[in-house]
Amino acid sequence: MAVACALLLAALAAAGCGLGPGADVGQVRLTVTREYGAVPVLERSVGAKESDTVMRLLEAEADVATRYGGGFVHSVDGVAEAERGGDPYDWFFYVDGVESPVGAAEVDVKGGERVWWDYRDWSATNHVPAVVGSWPAPFTDGIEGKSRPVVVECFPLRGSFVGSGTTKEPRNGGEACEVTRAALESEGVKLASGSPKGAIRVLVGTWEQLRRDPAAHLIEEGPAESGVYADFKGSELVALDQGGGESERLGPDAGLVAATSRYGGPPVWVVTGGTEEAVRAAAESLDAEHLRDHYAVAIEGGKVTPLPVEGR
Repeated sequence: MAVACALLLAALAAAGCGLGPGADVGQVRLTVTREYGAVPVLERSVGAKESDTVMRLLEAEADVATRYGGGFVHSVDGVAEAERGGDPYDWFFYVDGVESPVGAAEVDVKGGERVWWDYRDWSATNHVPAVVGSWPAPFTDGIEGKSRPVVVECFPLRGSFVGSGTTKEPRNGGEACEVTRAALESEGVKLASGSPKGAIRVLVGTWEQLRRDPAAHLIEEGPAESGVYADFKGSELVALDQGGGESERLGPDAGLVAATSRYGGPPVWVVTGGTEEAVRAAAESLDAEHLRDHYAVAIEGGKVTPLPVEGR
């Protein structure tokens, strides 16, 4: 009898039938903020088990109240979904910089993820498909635990040629493109060539060039379509507020780093601006120091303006 029980327990354990939390799968970086990342609440590395979900990790580190059968977060440490000044506020989460299509209780963790919870006004949109603040994710970690090819698509800029005389050839985007590639490769990202299926794309060029891309063009349709709180008036970058309205026209050489997606596809990052100087400024901001905990950023002269801008 004892031998039979031992064999049964071993079989159940091998099948993963719930006789404990399971084996360690590694560390998960858990971030909790408010107001589009402007107000830090919690930041720590958490050891994860095979049975852990995004919800379980949060519940282990904070006082969480849930709704809809435990599938969605109602409050974290007493900060609950509400209406403030007529605007709706709620909790949203991202795994490796990508919005999840399902609730946190249904998202398993495999170790190595960057999980970011943020409490924000969603009057302009409740759908922000991708953010830049978990850099170097998703490039290093992939999406939903699966690696994806990463492609940098560069647009030629004025003067970006090599050679001399009549033999000059485009440098495939110039300095900004080289800086972008170097930033990704410094994080251990192996860049792919061509147009592999399911790739995470990084578009580098002036806005006049990038706006022709169907995914990038969503930015001109507003936050409700792209999730990006920015726009362009000619070559000038415009910062939008949390309600999606125009807040500030930035300098002519202000660059933009943002992420979006089209039809639920893989993230598309844009490294852009109205001028070549702006594109270079954007490319030079591709690091954790400039991007961390921001949905998107405008940058000029090394100064970061997180987007959206606070206020209405």
